[in-house]
Amino acid sequence: MANTIVRWNPFREMMAMQNAFDQLYQQNRNPYFERGRFGGSAALALDIDESNTAYTITTELPGVNPDNINVQLHDGVLTIDAELPEHAVEQEGAKALVRERRYGRVTRSVRLPQTVDFNSAEANFEHGVLTLNLPKSPDAQPRSIPVKSFNGNGSTPTSQN
Repeated sequence: MANTIVRWNPFREMMAMQNAFDQLYQQNRNPYFERGRFGGSAALALDIDESNTAYTITTELPGVNPDNINVQLHDGVLTIDAELPEHAVEQEGAKALVRERRYGRVTRSVRLPQTVDFNSAEANFEHGVLTLNLPKSPDAQPRSIPVKSFNGNGSTPTSQN
C-alpha cells in the first residue's frame, strides 16, 4: 500500500467552502418571498422618516388594489397588511422555470416611538407606492418654554423670546 502525500493548499479549501456556501444560498435564496414559508406571509419593506411633527412611511405595493390594503394603529403599533396579486400566466404545454416576483399576503408591524394623532393621519396610494403621513400628537411635539427675566431691581418680570 503506497502512501500519497498531498500538499495542503489553503486556497483549495477556501474554494470548497465557497462552493458549499453558494449551493446553500441557491437552495434557500428567496425564503421570505415564497408563499407558504415562514408563516405564509412576507415581510414588507418600509422607509420610515421622522420630523419634529410627523412620521412619513413609504412602501411599495405594485399591482395592489387600494381596497386590499389595510392600515391599522393600535397601542402605538402600526400594521400594514396587503395582498399582492399573482402575475403568473399559465400556457398549455409550458412550465415555470423561475418565479421571483413575490405575491400573496404581505404584512409589517412597527412600534412608533411617540404617539400619533391618528385622526389627522393620511394614506396616499399612487403608482404602486403607499405613503403614510402620521402627525405626532401635540403632546409628543417639541415645545419651547419662554424664559422670563427680571429687571435690575428684581421687581417687574419681562418676557424674552
